[in-house]
Amino acid sequence: MAKKSIFETPLLSTKIKSAKAKIFPEGALGYFLGPTLALIANSVMSNYFNMYLSNVLGISDWSAFGKAFFTWLPVISVIMVVAGNILVGRLMDRSKTKAGKARPLILLAIPLSVLALLVLFVFSPFANAESAASKQVTAFILLAIGYNLWFAIAYPIYYTSHAALVNLSTRNSKDRSLLATISNATTLAAMGLCTMILPFFLNLLFVYQLDATKLPEGAFAVMDAAGKLQYYTLGEGGAVIYDQVASYNHWKIFVIALMVTTALGALIEFFFTRERITEESFNLNITEEKKTISIKQQAKVCFKDKFWIIMIVFFFLYQLGGMMKNVSQLYYCQSMFKDEFGNYTTANGGFWSGQIAIYGAIPTALGMVIAWPLSNKIGKGKAILFGAILSTIGGAIGFIAPSNPWVVVASFVIKALGSTPAMYLSLALLADILDHQEARNGVRTDGLTMTIYGAIMAGMTGIATGIMNGVLVATGYDPTNGYVSTEALRTALPWIFIGAETLCYVAIAIIFIFMRVEKYSKEDHEIILEHQKAAALAAGEEWIEPEERLRREEEESNRLAEEARIAELKAKCDKKGLNFEEEEAKYQAKLEAKRKAAEEKKAAKEAKKAKKVEQTPNTEEDKSNQE
Repeated sequence: MAKKSIFETPLLSTKIKSAKAKIFPEGALGYFLGPTLALIANSVMSNYFNMYLSNVLGISDWSAFGKAFFTWLPVISVIMVVAGNILVGRLMDRSKTKAGKARPLILLAIPLSVLALLVLFVFSPFANAESAASKQVTAFILLAIGYNLWFAIAYPIYYTSHAALVNLSTRNSKDRSLLATISNATTLAAMGLCTMILPFFLNLLFVYQLDATKLPEGAFAVMDAAGKLQYYTLGEGGAVIYDQVASYNHWKIFVIALMVTTALGALIEFFFTRERITEESFNLNITEEKKTISIKQQAKVCFKDKFWIIMIVFFFLYQLGGMMKNVSQLYYCQSMFKDEFGNYTTANGGFWSGQIAIYGAIPTALGMVIAWPLSNKIGKGKAILFGAILSTIGGAIGFIAPSNPWVVVASFVIKALGSTPAMYLSLALLADILDHQEARNGVRTDGLTMTIYGAIMAGMTGIATGIMNGVLVATGYDPTNGYVSTEALRTALPWIFIGAETLCYVAIAIIFIFMRVEKYSKEDHEIILEHQKAAALAAGEEWIEPEERLRREEEESNRLAEEARIAELKAKCDKKGLNFEEEEAKYQAKLEAKRKAAEEKKAAKEAKKAKKVEQTPNTEEDKSNQE
């Protein structure tokens, strides 16, 4: 029998007591607010850390080694990312607490995330092309350590655990689709804050260098917030030169806010989520159910499952295309679109990057509303298939005029609308596949599956960034001398920002023709229950249906909460000299009024529904009579 852990104490126990997954507080807090706050830091890292290296530190201009470091660090670090995700998968497999497999690791991610950000932005000294070699070496070492600490350890521990919660939350397919939709919306929300709002404030993080002469000749004029005309130094390439030291110091302050939001978000997610599927085997108290399934056993199951293979290939393509788009978006906007003065600037690029993100968020937000009911109507797999076809059409539109910002916006919007089923329903579909494996093979492969999933989600950032950095170096990108747009760069960027994701969606549409796991869902759940019942009876345990067990737990939780309320009311009455019976009667009267109001609302809704049914012809004869 598993030892009682600290996660079963009142201080660290889940605040979710309901047997069914509900929109509030579980969905709203545990699956949306908490993850959104926790994911903001990684959205910043994915979208802006590379530009921090290129524009603030100018690392590719330090030396030949600087160019190699800039290009190969994210690519080589993918090895560490994979290793980190293997570690997370094994930690999940070996978890024996009632808190679950994933939730305890979310807490572990907090100190690791804070440490990684400190190493990258605070402990790492400021260095540029003019700095001493020893200072550059120190910066290289700390940046490499911090980068791997974030992308290979801290973020995989958080994100893989976060993503696994949908699979482990409930076996109810509709509830799981709802939670998956909400969970995936957090990525949109976090990314939205970084790509829709932050671009308009990039001048606070990438600070322009003022022209000391204050003369318009050879300088770029911009009206500041106070309405004063400021002149900024222009480089040879016609772009504004950065004040590297001021930018470096501003990033330090900004990162402190990221640390706070990351920690707060992870805590909210931990307390307002629950792993009901993990609790099933834990509550059965069967030793065999608690044995760790080896990676070899899990791999044997996974690689014989065509649906699992299709899903993993899907995640690879989806994340590769998405990250190629994300890491290149700001570079694309500043290098392809001129401002009103005919210059290429990060400020103007940030403006258009923000515009693209804002317009793109409209169909993505709409998709959050329609994805769940659409999946109930036609199925998750078909919804993703049709969405991929629409995204392919949207990408093709972007190549009509890649230097016209409004054509690019239109392309982005159509692609965003097509991507919504993939964004919101993929984790729920993965959960169906894991249930299918459990029904057919008697084991769950959450550990290996989420290890590979997490490695793809985190590793693609490094691969996409490495490709982007190689292109920047090859095409002469040099912001320290004002070269942020060259002819070669303007030729290459459309294939990275638009083309890569479009080609990935073509491949997704093809493979999803063969995704049909959902037709087995009902049968799979029945088989799983039979396996659990047989195992419980064989071990001499009382068999209680999982739903019934959760219902009893909820009743017990409600009973304890009611006892606590009464005790609190009695203490309040004693302290203030109030009559307990009178105060209790007031409370019960309010409760009864709420109950009656709810019943009346329900009755009115059912009456309206019944009237609609009566007015709808059910047969050809009814239709003929009505005509």
